[in-house]
Amino acid sequence: MLHIELTGQPTDASPLLIVHGLFGSARNWGVISKRLSDERLVVAVDQRNHGESPRFPTQSYPDMAGDLAEVLEPLVAEHGPMHVMGHSMGGKAVMVLALTRPELIKSLVVADISPVTYSHDNTPLIEAMRRIDLSIVEKRSDADKQLARDVLDAGVRAFLLQSLVVKEKRWLLNLDVLEAEMPKITAFPEVSGQYDGPTFFLSGGESTYVERDHRERSKALFPEAKFASIPGTGHWLHAEKPREFEAAMRAWMHAVDAKA
Repeated sequence: MLHIELTGQPTDASPLLIVHGLFGSARNWGVISKRLSDERLVVAVDQRNHGESPRFPTQSYPDMAGDLAEVLEPLVAEHGPMHVMGHSMGGKAVMVLALTRPELIKSLVVADISPVTYSHDNTPLIEAMRRIDLSIVEKRSDADKQLARDVLDAGVRAFLLQSLVVKEKRWLLNLDVLEAEMPKITAFPEVSGQYDGPTFFLSGGESTYVERDHRERSKALFPEAKFASIPGTGHWLHAEKPREFEAAMRAWMHAVDAKA
């Protein structure tokens, strides 16, 4: 079972499941979880091979979707179908979940990703993390200094280093499996059928991950899909514009709940 973090209490509003992307964790979403928990229970997961969740030999989307279904089943039995939001790799995982286990989902939010194969390859980031000599790291800034040799963007370094346990000198990431499975992570599996429930594709206005020509594929799988973007943001839209991301999530969930 995946490691989960619960924020807030059950209310009359349907709960929300948050699924992070590659190299992320539930902890990365703590601020968003806390803000949205004023109205509903919020559940965030560490995906397989990330954070405090178990290590597995694969990182395929059917496997990730199966993990999420295992988390959702007891929650849905108690609270009913849930809103489910996934970012990046997490967005692909929740899309496969919706296509295979639609009864668990009240609405689907896909943050800055499309159901397509990408040329983005994050293997260089894995190599950069591996090159850090953890034996001489006493504080996070020591690791940052080493990582800066390969990763110029300070924001990306800060994100990656959230998964470093400095005192224990270890990564909360299964780097070997993530590297081996990178072709599956950048791809999108062949999944039959459609998800006919409410679906919201929310992207960063300046992101290169969501292109207009992806919409045909998205609509084919998710015929009820709505699309919106947050101006002035890239792929990390929830970190760059957290208030705007929160507002978009609230408006979406309110609208879906009101129709129920």
